Amino acid sequence: MRSRYTAFATHAIDYLVATHHPDTLPEADREKIKRFSEGATWSGLEILDTEGGHPGDQEGWVEFIARYTEDGEARLHHERSLFRRHQGRWFFHSGHQPKAVPTLRAHPKTGRNDPCPCGSGKKYKKCCASGS
Repeated sequence: MRSRYTAFATHAIDYLVATHHPDTLPEADREKIKRFSEGATWSGLEILDTEGGHPGDQEGWVEFIARYTEDGEARLHHERSLFRRHQGRWFFHSGHQPKAVPTLRAHPKTGRNDPCPCGSGKKYKKCCASGS
């Protein structure tokens, strides 16, 4: 994963194409990869999780966030990628965006007719919820 990130950052398009798994190589759009790589200024890689990919494994997953700037706007690419071993080497097979994890509220939601949590003594709908 780290070598592919470095290849994106240094625009090593041949390497990015060559590290596609043979099963998915026909789907690797060289021009699209080149536009994405060269259109961004890459600023960091954060590995969030790995699963498998150990000696003896035939596949492994890497979840990561790659940070970059494109058209003057800071962006991030969050992906969970599948790597598969082929003839003793690891190749990128496929990737998808992980599903968002629902956030849990620390406190119950304030109802319109509940006392305002700011402590004013007014109903929420007449205080902070009113926008005034």
